[in-house]
Amino acid sequence: MFDLFRVGFLTVTFSDILDITIVTYIMYRLYKILKGTIAAQIFIGLMIVLLLSFAAQAANFKALSWLLKLVTDIWVIAFVILFQPEIRRLLVIVARNPFFRMFVKAESPQAAQIIADAAFELSQRQHGALIIIIKSTGIRGFTETGEIMNARLSVALLGSIFFPRSPLHDGAVIVKGTTIEAARCTLPLSTTTSVNGENLGMRHRAGLGISEQADVISVIVSEETGSISVAEDGQLSKGLSKEALRNKLSKAFKNPAVKGWRGIFEHYTKEK
Repeated sequence: MFDLFRVGFLTVTFSDILDITIVTYIMYRLYKILKGTIAAQIFIGLMIVLLLSFAAQAANFKALSWLLKLVTDIWVIAFVILFQPEIRRLLVIVARNPFFRMFVKAESPQAAQIIADAAFELSQRQHGALIIIIKSTGIRGFTETGEIMNARLSVALLGSIFFPRSPLHDGAVIVKGTTIEAARCTLPLSTTTSVNGENLGMRHRAGLGISEQADVISVIVSEETGSISVAEDGQLSKGLSKEALRNKLSKAFKNPAVKGWRGIFEHYTKEK
């Protein structure tokens, strides 16, 4: 690789510029994702230590380099242990990228219709419900907290599960494709306790919480009001009609792989 210029005893090549640009972009994106969390402050401190370590190695300070490397290694391990939620959120964001979703099988549109019909019936009866629909990667750890069913998805079965006197009505139902994987599952609660000045109950916080940590859609039916809500990507939409719910689920189930690279282009064009 040809030399671009020299800075003292350092020779800078095109590959060096490209390397620094890529690393800078990655660091910037990581900071943007972690911004506003406690992890962001630790991340900045870790970057400072890494820069000092690089400078010490360039100046051939062997003792200082060894000390900084030791601190960096310990800090990275502590970062992974203490900030698992933020790291999990980062991996979920990567998994939601349309490029990677190309290789994920799209969900059946039939499932969207069944869940919309079931949610509307439960809403009419004011039977509380929490239905988690897996979009891409599974959530086996949460599935195993409930009763494994592996049953065919149907309106009647969802109605039976969430009947108030049913032993399975507490907790969440987890759906993959046209299969109910488990019922009465325990989910993590979101730290968000209110939306637009309205307090959230445990069912809504659980539906919102799992959407923050995994690539899923949560359909929530309020037991008090019968209103239907949807949580996706950590955002809660409330007061949906049956048709609005069906359209939202159908749209979420659509996969960029259906349209190939054109679908990815359209996705980013719409975002911008």
